[in-house]
Amino acid sequence: MISIPLPFVVSLFLITILVQMIRRAEGQLRESRFFLLLIGAYALQSVLIGIRWGYDTRAIMPVQAVLATVIPPLAWLSFRSLAAEGSGYSRLLISAQFLPACLVALLFIIWPDPVGPVITLVFLGYGAALVWMARLGPDSLVASRLDGAVRSYRSLQVTAFAILGSAVTDVVISYDFASTGGRYSALIIAAVNMISLLVLGAAASVTSANTASDPSETADEPAEAAPIATDEDSRIAANVDSLMQSRELYRNVDLNLAKVARRLHLPARQVSNAINRIHGMSVSQYVNNFRVKAACLLLESTDDPVTRIVFDAGFQTKSNFNREFLRVTGQSPTAWRQMHRQPPSNVARLERKAAS
Repeated sequence: MISIPLPFVVSLFLITILVQMIRRAEGQLRESRFFLLLIGAYALQSVLIGIRWGYDTRAIMPVQAVLATVIPPLAWLSFRSLAAEGSGYSRLLISAQFLPACLVALLFIIWPDPVGPVITLVFLGYGAALVWMARLGPDSLVASRLDGAVRSYRSLQVTAFAILGSAVTDVVISYDFASTGGRYSALIIAAVNMISLLVLGAAASVTSANTASDPSETADEPAEAAPIATDEDSRIAANVDSLMQSRELYRNVDLNLAKVARRLHLPARQVSNAINRIHGMSVSQYVNNFRVKAACLLLESTDDPVTRIVFDAGFQTKSNFNREFLRVTGQSPTAWRQMHRQPPSNVARLERKAAS
């Protein structure tokens, strides 16, 4: 019976995710290109792990090491694309992220001894950079759809700590070699890498789906606590209220913080802080509150199916709609409709109210 290393199965799963992402992106691959490259790197690395440890092929180690050094920069570039308000990248910035991989390749040729410590430092550095990026909360990912900003943020946190965990794993393996001659290293490497690639692949896939071109639960706390609101905050919050109420901006399923900020000709962080200080919630919560209220009105006054109301109200997925609806109303959409369904004589009045 042919033995297939488990990392090959993981690679097949990651390739399936990659294909789904490409189909979902359709003609907008540029916006998700770094996430696509990241998933591809995960899949290839899983294949290399299977070849190395499944068939004890040591010749693959230099390629595996260089690719491992590419993954953290790709992760950083991917999430930075959601945190940047402008185009966010220059060719010089992108090129600089691959200098560690070039260094590792060069070291393999002239001086292999420090390759392990260099890779560990790369993972520590980029892991710390991702943690620093995550310090500002979900609203820091200004290019992520507000419908899924918190899910993207959770994926950022998972990726940051997984990359840091990989660095810690390298330290543990070094200790195993020093104390036992590497007795447990193969098991540690195979298990940790397989689990990490699965988790990271899922995180990248979820986050890519929430880019501006194209959500788990919404956070229960504001993006950044700020006890004192200024007059400027009040003015900005009032302008955002006007956009939501008069122009129904919340109905745009691809709405993100960057788009709201551009409407006001303000930095995204300034808008986020104003919403947080005035309304005591994150921007995603604030916008989803409008969406839920619109959905409630549609549930009361129409016979439209819930699946249609989801998109009419501005939500991208039914699962997130159900979570947000429960958060705001304490009920499911079906239960709300049964309790608040208006008799025919009141429907016309509600429709005039919605139009006014």
